[in-house]
Amino acid sequence: MRPYEIKNMIIDDEFDGEESVTADFTHKYKDYSITFKKEDLEVINTWVFEDNSSLPANLSGTIIESIREEIKKRI
Repeated sequence: MRPYEIKNMIIDDEFDGEESVTADFTHKYKDYSITFKKEDLEVINTWVFEDNSSLPANLSGTIIESIREEIKKRI
């Protein structure tokens, strides 16, 4: 079982002139968003949503790599 659950995934063809993939997910009872470049799945940004605001998230490399692998399977 994964330590997170992807709730939504968006492929955006126009993000900053490059294609990107954003995954919204829940991990340890918090909501997060991570955006990758679609071309090589390099991380563009990560956010955690707390108290009606978004803050930069500090996610472990293990979580990021696991989400990256799941996205590869979906696109």
